[in-house]
Amino acid sequence: MSTSPPDPGRLSINTATVRALWDLGQILDGCARHGIRGVSPWRDQVREMGLKAAAARIHGHGFAVTGYCRGGMFPGATPAERLAARDDNRRAVDEALELGARCLVLVVGGLPRGSKDVAGARGQVRDGIGELLDFARPREMPLAIEPLHPMYAADRACVNTIGHANDLCDELGDAGLGIALDVYHVWWDPHLEREIARAGAKRLLAFHVCDWLVPTRDLLLDRGMMGDGVIDVPAIRAAVEAQGYGGFHEVEIFSAEDWWKRPPDEVLQTCIERHQTSC
Repeated sequence: MSTSPPDPGRLSINTATVRALWDLGQILDGCARHGIRGVSPWRDQVREMGLKAAAARIHGHGFAVTGYCRGGMFPGATPAERLAARDDNRRAVDEALELGARCLVLVVGGLPRGSKDVAGARGQVRDGIGELLDFARPREMPLAIEPLHPMYAADRACVNTIGHANDLCDELGDAGLGIALDVYHVWWDPHLEREIARAGAKRLLAFHVCDWLVPTRDLLLDRGMMGDGVIDVPAIRAAVEAQGYGGFHEVEIFSAEDWWKRPPDEVLQTCIERHQTSC
């Protein structure tokens, strides 16, 4: 599989990468200034700016919205909590449509408050995705399940492998449902290449890149820039593209003690450079 440098035009920035020092308007203007064609905004940033204003700025710059972060968090300890999650996810679908997003990324949620029943939580996730699909499919907004590293199983996502995400796609149907593959969460999986092939181009809706640092100082907020850690990002990209994935490579970095403290223009320029040398 080829690991030649990627097309520079396929770089996307997840807005979390420079969110500490810039608001959404500054991020969008900065990406445009640096010639970056893709963005993936977060709902809280869009809410702060205003949905229609955010959509107008995004469309005005001609960005591809490579994903919208995020829906999910389906499990709840009570029926009222699950109903609130359902309603919030429907709003997320409508927001993603307004922004012209290619998919709504689902971080599915972990154990309900007070629970130790991971199987039950996974059942709630399956049912929640199925119910949301009934809402999203007629509106033609694809849903992208993002498997998260097992360290997040209790609180953020009890779908932890691409194999599990594939199983959900098998059970619920491929129409309007796929996977957001983030190298940070799946690089360690011994079945990764096999499950990427199982997903195929149809299910691979988004591809997120960063790096895993050794040591990692904080499991949530110490992601590395591509090339600074142990993930073979080019090999994973090659495996994804061998299946026919032709979408963007979305840089998503949470870095409270490093990249979030640097000038955002420097961060964006580094993303551009590392996209060519380390992806």
